[in-house]
Amino acid sequence: MPGKRVQFEDETWQAIALLSRDSMKDFQELADAAFADLLKKHRRPVGLKDELRQSLRQAAANDAPSRHAARPATRRPAKRTPLRPGAARRN
Repeated sequence: MPGKRVQFEDETWQAIALLSRDSMKDFQELADAAFADLLKKHRRPVGLKDELRQSLRQAAANDAPSRHAARPATRRPAKRTPLRPGAARRN
C-alpha cells in the first residue's frame, strides 16, 4: 500500500542495505519475503487460497485422530507387593 512508512535503527538499515546489495534484491522484495515468512510462522493466511486451504485443514472431519489426542483416564489397579513369609494381608 503506498504511503506506509517503516522506521529502522541506523544499524538495522545498514544491514538491510548490505543484504539487498549482496542478494541483488530491492528493499520491497526483501520486505515481501520477510513478511511472508512472519505470517507463515504465525499461521496467518495470505490471500483467499491460503485461507481456504487452512480452513479445510481445521475442519477435516474424516482425518484420523492425532497421536496426541486426549485419552480417557484409566485407573490402574494398585500394585501388590508379595507377602513376606508369616505376614498377614490387610484389606
